[in-house]
Amino acid sequence: MTFDAYYLDWVNLVLRWSHVITGIAWIGSSFYFIWLDARLNVPARDLWAVHGGGFYHSQKYKVAPAELPEPLHWFKWEAYFTWMTGFALFIVVYYLNAGTLLADAGTGRLAASTAVLVSAALVVAGWLIYDVLNRLKLPDVAFAAIGTVLLLALCWGVAQLFTGRGAYMQVGVMLGTIMAANVFFVIIPAQKQLVAAKLAGKTPDAQLGLRAKQRSVHNNYLTLPVVFAMVSPHFPFTYAHPYNWLLLFVIFVGGALVRHYFNLRNRGRHAPLLPAAATVLLIALVVVLRPQPIEQAPPAAVEFAHVRRILEERCVACHAAKTTHPTAPVAAAGVMLDSPRLVQAWAPRIHERAVVTRTMPLANLTHMTEEERSTLARWYAAGAPAD
Repeated sequence: MTFDAYYLDWVNLVLRWSHVITGIAWIGSSFYFIWLDARLNVPARDLWAVHGGGFYHSQKYKVAPAELPEPLHWFKWEAYFTWMTGFALFIVVYYLNAGTLLADAGTGRLAASTAVLVSAALVVAGWLIYDVLNRLKLPDVAFAAIGTVLLLALCWGVAQLFTGRGAYMQVGVMLGTIMAANVFFVIIPAQKQLVAAKLAGKTPDAQLGLRAKQRSVHNNYLTLPVVFAMVSPHFPFTYAHPYNWLLLFVIFVGGALVRHYFNLRNRGRHAPLLPAAATVLLIALVVVLRPQPIEQAPPAAVEFAHVRRILEERCVACHAAKTTHPTAPVAAAGVMLDSPRLVQAWAPRIHERAVVTRTMPLANLTHMTEEERSTLARWYAAGAPAD
């Protein structure tokens, strides 16, 4: 590991850890206040709760109380730091490795630098389009329908531009940016205006609160899709699928259905068809998008020397005790293939990634051929001998 790679790994770790910590705080407060708002659905209604050995008493005012309390607690820095750490992490992991993780080198559609520029432009464009749609004051059904169509188009479009892994993360970053921008540009300014009006002895504009609440509810529905996008790099069978864009969209819809169920439940409505629909969608994905059987010759004998040569040429640069590829300062995912014993131990993983999902080598940077993948498939079918 080089000096620079060592410190870059520490930056990655600190940003990722900070992103998770602040994200938990933001999501937790979002879920709590949506629940609280649903329970306090009339002006000044009392709500009692018990937690952690204590009792809590809450009240809600649709506009503002007669006198402004002191101190008044604000919830905004969780959102800001979640976005800042998340986007910084996106830069470190995807922009600094754009030729591998973002631009699809196999298609040659975009150069690495172009992919970064397109990605950044899409992040800005996503917020602008969403904000304009909100300002049109469309009926909720129309807004949801247009938003769903645009999300489907986005999932398809980025899958044509970027690698599967990069496309998933791009959509997640765009939705996360919308959420943070809602807080920064709409929710907090509206709350500041409400407080300023009250301090000036004026009657606060109730529309400000309604506008802020609308954006807060949108954020609530986007939470589960964004969380899935953030964890998707751990599941290559999703982003490496030929229909990865459709899979991403359906999982997003399922997440929104689950969130809607809980939001209705918080208001006293039980809608079991919503989680049932989400479950049906998940089962349909599992069945319809399952890998197709790979046509191959009968498990004829394959010399291990041939398999080892393939691995040394295509894989060992990133999967060894001493790696040589700049994108892998240490053995990627802890997988090492520089001895016969380790090759046999990792045989199922080799078959899954190089033959079934075809996510390895990463972005096929080492140019593994179809013949080589077929050789690995026959070797695995014969029991993955290592001698």
